[in-house]
Amino acid sequence: MQFVINGQSRDFADLRPESTVADLIETLGLKGDRLAIERNGDIVSRADWTATPVASGDKFEIVHFVGGGSF
Repeated sequence: MQFVINGQSRDFADLRPESTVADLIETLGLKGDRLAIERNGDIVSRADWTATPVASGDKFEIVHFVGGGSF
């Protein structure tokens, strides 16, 4: 499958037609607790990741939140 992630085209040979957003996140090696995901212009809530299918050609924006600051 091929996706556009944050503006860059990427191929994922391991993902199958029945794959979901959760499978994509796992394949990317990301921790899901600090992510916001948009698929084809629509935000995908974390509760829907395992039920939201992905298809070749989908466009994703994935934002990873990072904590920080001073004491």
